[in-house]
Amino acid sequence: MVVIGVAGGSASGKTTVSRAILQRIGPERIAYIPHDLYYHDLSHLPLEQRSLFNFDHPDALDNALLVQHLDALAQGETVALPTYDFATYVRLPETQPLTPRPVVLLEGILIFAEPVLRQRMQIKLFVDADADLRFIRRLHRDILERGRSVESVVEQYLGSVRPMHLEFVEPSKRYADVIIPSGGVNEIAIDMIVARIERLLASRD
Repeated sequence: MVVIGVAGGSASGKTTVSRAILQRIGPERIAYIPHDLYYHDLSHLPLEQRSLFNFDHPDALDNALLVQHLDALAQGETVALPTYDFATYVRLPETQPLTPRPVVLLEGILIFAEPVLRQRMQIKLFVDADADLRFIRRLHRDILERGRSVESVVEQYLGSVRPMHLEFVEPSKRYADVIIPSGGVNEIAIDMIVARIERLLASRD
């Protein structure tokens, strides 16, 4: 099994790169795992306190469960992906079965900040984008897709997103095997990555 990590700042283009890899390699050969499914359940806290939680800190994520799932997939076992409700900040009782496949594609802003996750990756990609572009994309996304106000997006960005990016995400770039500028529009980088994945799969077959 080949584990590929796709990291980068919020709204840097990680999902665009991941979708390009999925399309080129084929979804039947890739088990896709978004890191943000593994946020800790906050149902024990009042809703007001949940909304103030720092979701951009590594401690916000249940990496122990993720490591269990990666190891189980490597052993040929099906795992139950958690389901997270981002409106209420709780983990739902429903799960999603994920069957083992030749490639695991793990995506998230903080996946390179955790040594136990890095150790399980054969390819580490960091999607890079300028801070102003990332903020504009995030502002646009949160207003249109999540119904948030401009004020709330700016407050969260300044209060947690930006400082956590500077403390954890940006420094983790040094662990990347490949840094992809311009995200999913960088066709040359994606061509090279897909070719590398195909060679790895061929050698293991």
